[in-house]
Amino acid sequence: MKLSETELERYARHIVLHEVGGPGQQKLKAARVLVVGAGGLGSPAIAYLAAAGVGTIGIVDDDRVSLSNLQRQIIHDTGAVGEAKTASAARAVARINPHVKVEVHNLRLDVDNADALVAGYDIVADGSDNFDTRYCVADACERAGKVLVTAAVGQFEASLTTLKPHQRDAAGVSYPRYRDLFPQKPPPGLVPTCAEAGILGALTGVIGSMQALEVIKEITGAGQSLAGRLLLYDSGAARFEEIRYRRQA
Repeated sequence: MKLSETELERYARHIVLHEVGGPGQQKLKAARVLVVGAGGLGSPAIAYLAAAGVGTIGIVDDDRVSLSNLQRQIIHDTGAVGEAKTASAARAVARINPHVKVEVHNLRLDVDNADALVAGYDIVADGSDNFDTRYCVADACERAGKVLVTAAVGQFEASLTTLKPHQRDAAGVSYPRYRDLFPQKPPPGLVPTCAEAGILGALTGVIGSMQALEVIKEITGAGQSLAGRLLLYDSGAARFEEIRYRRQA
């Protein structure tokens, strides 16, 4: 994927990085990334993936922008209230980087369409806000052999990890699955939603940006993967912790 003179200037700070360089930027341009959810996590993730020069970004969301979203879903603005989140997000991407193509999927990802959606992309970033979708996305990515960067937030806390159970680590051991980390969905009502419990808006910006960073690392090969490591962030205490987890079977 040859870079134009304009793109060479736009991505100059990437290109001078030894770990990215021209080849890494070309990989970003060739990449197809599916972002599930254009909300609190999806907003910064989409924005930074677009700014980084990911060639094609697919956006899946069936919701519309509401006024209560704007405290954290920064890709949308007041004028977008009532508009489909996918359309609002696509317009923001066009404003950020005209070199990026957006594919809009104005629907809810579920067991009936997950496999077809995931199959069309190289890597998936899941910023959904419910367990049904998270398990559905993880299962579909595992079946399709696609890398998944998944994140979750609640009140002051968040988690982030990368899943690629179709690959092996340096020792030849298969990376773990989502169900190795979370074997079963919690009972309905056990974990309160953001609407019920609240959420510190800037927290989604921190974790959504980190989610984009992990996607960029997986595409370019820069840095160390989060596969097999769950990163936990307590924003109230300003503290990160890491939990290592393994393939169970």
